[in-house]
Amino acid sequence: MGVVTVGELKTSISGKRSFRPSSTIRHAATEWPISDVSSDVTIEIGASSFALHKFPLVSRSGRIRRLLIEAKDATISRMNLSLIPGGPEAFELAAKFCYGINIEITLLNVAMLRCAAHFLEMTEEFVQKNLEARTEAYLKDTVLPNISNSISVLHRCECLSPVSEEINLVNRLINAIANNACKEQLASGLLKLDHNFPMKTMPNIEPETPSDWWGKSLSVLNLEFFQRVLTAVKSKGLKQDMISKILINYTHNSLQGLVIRDPHIVRGSLLDMELQKKQRVIVEAMVSLLPTQSRRSSVPMAFLSSLLKTAIASSASTSCRSDLERRIGLLLDQAILEDILIPANSYGNNHGTMYDTESILRIFSIFLNLDEDDDEDNRMRDESEMAYDFDSPGSPKQSSILKVSKLLDTYLAEIALDTNLLPSKFIALAELLPDHARIISDGLYRAVDIFLKVHPNIKDSERYRLCKTIDCQKLSQEACSHAAQNERLPVQMAVQVLYFEQIRLRNAMNGGHNQFFFGTINSQFPQRSSSGAGSGAISPRDNYASVRRENRELKLEVARMRMRLTDLEKDHVSMKQELDQ
Repeated sequence: MGVVTVGELKTSISGKRSFRPSSTIRHAATEWPISDVSSDVTIEIGASSFALHKFPLVSRSGRIRRLLIEAKDATISRMNLSLIPGGPEAFELAAKFCYGINIEITLLNVAMLRCAAHFLEMTEEFVQKNLEARTEAYLKDTVLPNISNSISVLHRCECLSPVSEEINLVNRLINAIANNACKEQLASGLLKLDHNFPMKTMPNIEPETPSDWWGKSLSVLNLEFFQRVLTAVKSKGLKQDMISKILINYTHNSLQGLVIRDPHIVRGSLLDMELQKKQRVIVEAMVSLLPTQSRRSSVPMAFLSSLLKTAIASSASTSCRSDLERRIGLLLDQAILEDILIPANSYGNNHGTMYDTESILRIFSIFLNLDEDDDEDNRMRDESEMAYDFDSPGSPKQSSILKVSKLLDTYLAEIALDTNLLPSKFIALAELLPDHARIISDGLYRAVDIFLKVHPNIKDSERYRLCKTIDCQKLSQEACSHAAQNERLPVQMAVQVLYFEQIRLRNAMNGGHNQFFFGTINSQFPQRSSSGAGSGAISPRDNYASVRRENRELKLEVARMRMRLTDLEKDHVSMKQELDQ
């Protein structure tokens, strides 16, 4: 360029920026060129204004050239370009470029410069290596081949709409992220394959980069762009476990800032409702992006539970909650108590209960009504698996049901402490499991006992129906002893417990196996016999003495039970006479 004169961009007292010529000669390439010619056009962008010269601008910008040509007044000196993407910052860099200054293109400014170049029509039609070509070269060489760079530039596009969409920059960045992510996944898979074959491994292999390193950086994107990126990587074949990790990370970061930390904020206030709305939008979006429902889903139960809790608290759509309930129902045998303690939505909670029992009722019903043939994963089973008896003891399904039955009994014991819980809600859950789901009813008995203790004033009819959910034949000896002396139970149940316990004791004294109570269970789950000579280690005389001691103890227990039974029968007759009167 040779020797050039330089002018500086100064800020006036009014706050507007204008070009002020300087008489000194400077060679710094990053400063404006000095000109002895006063400015002949002022570009206004919002509250900023730039006093510049027409010639360098029209030599590179087709838009400014066209506006000057179309102007009726040939001496036009002011021009408004407030719609330029990137605002004054982008225009200042573009203007410097028009003056021949070598501007630095970076990840922070390439998006706005590319959009500004399109807006100002700085194409090859006017001069070679114009701003549009320069930014395109940077995108192709530095941005698009790299996932992290693409995500960073995509984040900058969020405030450059609609121009960034018009020039297809957003879609190009999203496709680049998806393609590179899948290439990285393939490369990672090949590297693991090489490790399985020592003959192919290469010396001095560098430690493998975690496959989800780029997924965490997606948390900087707004919800719309994140959805589009995740949809793209799913369509390209990214693994579901990877998608799950990305979703969990983004959801955690997005919802973390929406938790109300100020105790003085009143529920139902404008701020509270706004936070609730933001939570609802995020949760519904995340649910729509979850992988296909499956019993082999890679989405952790704890994450699904958290989503459901937030969905209920934020009054998410019915379809959103139903989707989450079904996903949890499919994986219910993997849940712990914390996962199903879903707080009730205080906005729509008429009875003021602590937990959302309706949602849990649907979740358990989904699990119990699972049709193995409808599960897409089971279509891959071979003939031997298809012939497996899924209702037999020890089968995968029966094992899962036993886990779920224990979970339900533990849940019932927890919600029984809620004084506002209606008996009908508790009974509906207690009656949900089929008979074969509980091998022993001690957990249910404990939950019922807690409920009766916390709700002493329930109707006798409800008390009786509540106790009917307990199968007295499946109570352990300890539970029977407790129930026989439990004054909170109806007389009918106490009599029933004593009757079955008496039969159990009689069978035990006769030396027979208790087929009435646990015969089928013992046959289903035979106990392991001791190995070696252990089975014959006790002499016949010692064995006989032991049996006699046990018989004496059982006779004493039977005597106590009979006395208790007689007292209860007297009470029962007395109560009946009072009712008849």
